[in-house]
Amino acid sequence: MKNILIIASAAVSLWLTATLGAAAGSRLGPAVGTAAESKVMTVCQKCHGPQGDSVSPIFPRLNGQQADYIVAQLKSLRSHRRKDTRAQGYMWGVARELDDTMMTGLAKYFAGQKPTQPQIGGALAAEGEKIYLNGVPAEGIAACQQCHGKRGEGAGPTPRISGQHAAYFRMAIGAFRSTLRGNETMHAVTKNMTDRDIEALASYLAND
Repeated sequence: MKNILIIASAAVSLWLTATLGAAAGSRLGPAVGTAAESKVMTVCQKCHGPQGDSVSPIFPRLNGQQADYIVAQLKSLRSHRRKDTRAQGYMWGVARELDDTMMTGLAKYFAGQKPTQPQIGGALAAEGEKIYLNGVPAEGIAACQQCHGKRGEGAGPTPRISGQHAAYFRMAIGAFRSTLRGNETMHAVTKNMTDRDIEALASYLAND
């Protein structure tokens, strides 16, 4: 599996380099205006969609995401500090081709797109709302709103989680719970969550 991920990462990197071609030396600015910059955006769109509203739940929605969070994640991917399987397979090769200026421009672009709204009325939405707003003190589960805001909008380096793909949301929370994905705060918050707790939060916050 490790060899497959290394090969996949290398292939993505080579493809990205070829796609950028004449874009070498170009720097993505807030306007995302030049032909070279458009090529960079085309690479991102392959997985995340034209405005970051991805179709496949394999790839997270980035539209309306906090710019500071996007930059932080891209830097973590570029330095290989983020080591979960999907990060290695999809994003290590891509992120290493981006400098800080490109990252900032991409982050501003996606942050400026209209966010996807959560799909109200899931089977466990009412239960998920209680967990989100109040936590489960008896189980040591903190209220999610303390960091992510009352509507899941996030702030600064804390991500927007409302409107995310339900499958991606479940996968991400499961990765934090198992410590496969590094984040001490999220490890503490999720370690006592049951599968039902995660499903309830997805029912309240997500949008398939």
